[in-house]
Amino acid sequence: MSRIGKLPVNLPKGVTVSVSDKNVVSVKGPLGELSQSVDKDLKVVVVENQIILNRPSESKNHKSIHGLYRALLANMVTGVSQGYKKELELVGVGYRAEAKGQLLEMSLGYSHDIILELPKEVRIETKTERRSNPVITLTSIDKQLIGHVAAKIRSLRPPEPYKGKGIKFVGEQLRRKAGKSASV
Repeated sequence: MSRIGKLPVNLPKGVTVSVSDKNVVSVKGPLGELSQSVDKDLKVVVVENQIILNRPSESKNHKSIHGLYRALLANMVTGVSQGYKKELELVGVGYRAEAKGQLLEMSLGYSHDIILELPKEVRIETKTERRSNPVITLTSIDKQLIGHVAAKIRSLRPPEPYKGKGIKFVGEQLRRKAGKSASV
């Protein structure tokens, strides 16, 4: 069996799971509700405080989707119970970010400001302190959506390897390159 797929997903207190007859799993918790359709070949069983996925055969296709759907369900359970948080740091002179509702306005060294509209499921906060880089904090219950939004923001000005300027995740280690060396 798949090492990930065979592990049961434990349900924390306050989280409920329902499985419809069309194999749509709905997870409801204190932070919200998420749903995911599961492949029709897999069987989802809720026993006491655990979700167990069973696959019908050892075929390559069943093995590949077994671990995938187990991981997706585990991410949903974590999302509705604890939530997810991503922090991005703007490194560069004059780089700034400001949140106005669901709009994120950023100045990233281009000739114009960039305005990005975020989905309503993602909450955004910006923090700018003197003598430190601006930080954008994203919070959501959907891991896939928050990762996508963070990657989109980062792609607007990815960090460059010589000076390290750009948008990077907080705590991310960048591989720096040496610049030109002067010949003597």
